[in-house]
Amino acid sequence: MTASTVLAGEAEVRAAVGSDLGTTEWIEVTGELLQRFAEATGDPDATYFAISLSNMFLPRIVEVRGFAMGINYGTDAVQLGSPLEPGDRVRGAAKLIDVADVKGGIQTRMLIAVEVDGGKPGCVIESLSRWLV
Repeated sequence: MTASTVLAGEAEVRAAVGSDLGTTEWIEVTGELLQRFAEATGDPDATYFAISLSNMFLPRIVEVRGFAMGINYGTDAVQLGSPLEPGDRVRGAAKLIDVADVKGGIQTRMLIAVEVDGGKPGCVIESLSRWLV
């Protein structure tokens, strides 16, 4: 699967600050997906399931090239919405909101929204990644 946005090198990453990077296709949340999440995490509460979807959505939205290594550096702010339920349709959307210099490369801050069809709140995550040369 090809990402909707490809950023090649530091100059393109910096030029994309403030840009919407794209949106994924809608997927349906199924009981099986929620059950697999519960089994994998040991937590039957689906409150955090939407956050886990960001790891699936982000590579579908943006690909960064021209660095020796990319590292998922974690998250900053997270805003949770209602827990997802079977039958909900969700998609991911991302925006590059900041680039900062770090030793050996740059750090990006991307806002990832898990949107729920019909207006029910999903979640919004500030994702941090490091791109090292």
